[in-house]
Amino acid sequence: MQMSDSRQISAAPETVWAALINADVLMQCVPGCTEMSGSPEEGFEATVVQKVGPVKATFKGQVTMSDMDAPNVLTLSGEGKGGAAGFAKGGATVRLEPVDGGTLLHYDVEAKVGGKLAQLGSRIIDGFAKKMADQFFVNFQEAVEGPKDADAAEDASGQDGKKKGWFRKIVS
Repeated sequence: MQMSDSRQISAAPETVWAALINADVLMQCVPGCTEMSGSPEEGFEATVVQKVGPVKATFKGQVTMSDMDAPNVLTLSGEGKGGAAGFAKGGATVRLEPVDGGTLLHYDVEAKVGGKLAQLGSRIIDGFAKKMADQFFVNFQEAVEGPKDADAAEDASGQDGKKKGWFRKIVS
């Protein structure tokens, strides 16, 4: 399964880059992530609990980062094992492009699954993978920019009155 997309984030490429390599941000953004540890240099270890169709599994996996050219591009490679449910592995290339008002984040993802998960069929798996990727980047954008709704934006507003995500507050 392959997918590509892009998303505009209202933050400088350096801020987006810093969030991409931060374990706390990644843990908050990965749907179902219960644990995340590690560093960009040595890789990350994570535990993710997900339900795909009728199969619910706890995946333990590792993600490594390579081809890091801050703040322009990085490659992620990962593999997770979910016991009897099967496994998932894949990678992504993330490119950051400065644009007026922020950063355009492009991503190209390739993923493979095996075991019981693969028996669910490509339609279910592809739909689930797209949903997970979309949710990750919505969560990521909110972590960097701040929530989109007005009440939450008031709570997250900075001194200048502009909304800021929790991560952007600490790096500003």
